[in-house]
This record gives sequence, structure tokens and C-alpha cells, in this order.
Amino acid sequence: MKNRWVSMLWGALAAVGSLAVSGQAQADGFTLKGPPKIAMLYFDAKNDGGWTQAFDEARIKTEKAIGMKIAFVEKVPEDASVIKPAAEKFIQRGANIIIGTAFGYSDAFKDLAAKYPDVAFLNGSGTTNAPNLESFYGRTYQSQYLCGMAAAAASKTGKLGFVAANPFGPVIWTVNAFEMGAQKINPAATTTVIYTGAWNDPVKERAAATALIDQGADALGQHVDTPTPQIVAQERGKVGTGHHRDMRQFAPKATVCSSVWVWDKFLAPELKKIMAGGWKPSPYGAFIPMSAGGTDIACCGPAVPKDKAAIIMKERDALMKGKEIYAGPLKDKDGKERVAAGAVLGDGDLWKMDWYVPGVITQK
Repeated sequence: MKNRWVSMLWGALAAVGSLAVSGQAQADGFTLKGPPKIAMLYFDAKNDGGWTQAFDEARIKTEKAIGMKIAFVEKVPEDASVIKPAAEKFIQRGANIIIGTAFGYSDAFKDLAAKYPDVAFLNGSGTTNAPNLESFYGRTYQSQYLCGMAAAAASKTGKLGFVAANPFGPVIWTVNAFEMGAQKINPAATTTVIYTGAWNDPVKERAAATALIDQGADALGQHVDTPTPQIVAQERGKVGTGHHRDMRQFAPKATVCSSVWVWDKFLAPELKKIMAGGWKPSPYGAFIPMSAGGTDIACCGPAVPKDKAAIIMKERDALMKGKEIYAGPLKDKDGKERVAAGAVLGDGDLWKMDWYVPGVITQK
């Protein structure tokens, strides 16, 4: 989830019908014409501490799972004039499976998939799909729900803060889930969210984290790329929950839980499907639950009491078995019914979520 997501997401949702693949191609599936050779395009440096490093760590684990090396290139920005030559250089060298790692690759990958119908394409956090292209993303609200539980369990005041990038569906669903998890432990818990307007801006993240603590928050959640909120929490003697990777690497005393990407649990099986032949990518992309890869949690820090940690892990098991978080009856903080009793919020409504659950306090 990177630059330009806000504006492009709505266009992708509006055009969802255009993502369907042709009937014959879907029926036959996609089969490589030669031995598999895989390459990845990284949005940022492989040691960025967050989003890209999680993909690099998954690459290493995936290599072991499928028994072959995966080539990669770093710092490929969300610019078609850079993305396409980078991918084509690998294709010219024989690569027939290309994996992208950014939402902003979506249009370029769609063009590449059309130009190279014998090459399979996968793209993390993308929105475009085709007979030989599948975008994928994880249901981060599941792991963030568990992080909210950990934050509330470690909090002494019940006043939680959340540093987030931009207020649209895939971020709002993490904020809401975080608060819903917090209420599972402490029904009176609140979550105040501050948006920085950027995915990776340590200066803005430090300012937001500091402001939240100054306003009384003693536990900070996050949906931004850097460990800055956790570092600030540790400097101020507070606790927090991380995003992308286990942020105990950067703030071991403060971080009590992290929502972590485990892409290898999805990529290894998906690559094996491609290599086996007859691959049928979802016409609307793969929206991955915790049980199938995507995200999980690194939990729990010593500030979480053992009895509460046991409750968190029990909830994790329930999610792995199919428990739904956004299940009715569910109202927003203004009292409007959003999910009826006995119903579950659909994926389309998740992606366009623009409302908050009771207990979330937003910026004025």
C-alpha cells in the first residue's frame, strides 16, 4: 500500500466488473511454456524495516519451500516508465513468473500481462487482474484486531492512540478492528487516530505519536511503514503495537504485539499452482485471510498479562477457524446500522469503508 492508493482505489472499485477474465481462458487455466524462473520487483530497499523487508524475508522462505532461487531488484518506484523496463529485463533473461510488491504497479502489470501472455504475474496490494495476472492482499483487520486486544491489555488507562497514513478503506478497517479488539479486553477503551498523510514519514509519525501520548494515550497502534511510533512509545515509557514486521526489533521494551506479513504462506502454494499448470487466478484478486497467509501476529510482550495473552491467542485460533470480525449486529459511532444481525460485511464494503465504530476518536 503505497503512493497514489487513495485516488486509484476508487477507480479500481468502480471498474471491478472489468477485472473478469475471458471464459475460455479461465476454463483452461494458465500454463507456463517452459521451466519456471521467478523474479521480484521491490518497491523500496530490502532492508527498509517494514513493507519491503517483509517481502524480502518472505522471498527467502519461499525459495526454501519451492526449492529454487528468486531473483529480485530493489527500489523500483511506482512509475510505469521504471516498472516496465525492470520487468522486461528479467523476462528477456528468461523469467516467466514476475512478482510485484506495490499498489502503484497495478496498471503497469496489467499492460505487461497483456504484452506477455506466456508470463505469470503476481502483485502484492495491486488491483488489476487477468488470465495471467493476480493481485493479492491480506485481511489486515484480523491481525490488527488482535493487536488492539494486546494494546488494551497492556494499557493502564484504556486510552489508546493510533498513527495511520491515510483515511480510506484498508486503513480505516485496521483502525476499527484495533478498537473492536481493544473493547474485547476493556469495553471502555477508546482509540484516538491521527493521520499523517504519508506511508513513510518518520518526522510526521513522531509528531503524531508524541501528540497522542501528550493527550493521554499510553498505548499506540500504527498503520504506517516505519517503527517510529514504537520508538516514541519506548522513549516515553509507553507501549505499542507494530505493523508490517515484528517491531520489537526496534522497540523491544515498548512493542507488545505486531501485525506481521507472512507472504510466504501464500506465495509458496500459489507459485506451486502456477508451476503445476492450469493456474486459474481469481478474476478479482486474492484477499487472503490469516489462515491462508497474508498477516499474523508476533505476540505478546511482557506488559500483556499472561491471562490476557491466553485470551488473545484463543481469539487468534478462532480467526484461523473462520471467525468473522465485521459480523452483525454492528453500528457505527453515529448509531447507524452498518451490518445487520446475522450478516457479515462484504468485501466490497470493506474496501470502501468510510465509517468508524464506537470508541474511535478521529481528528476534527
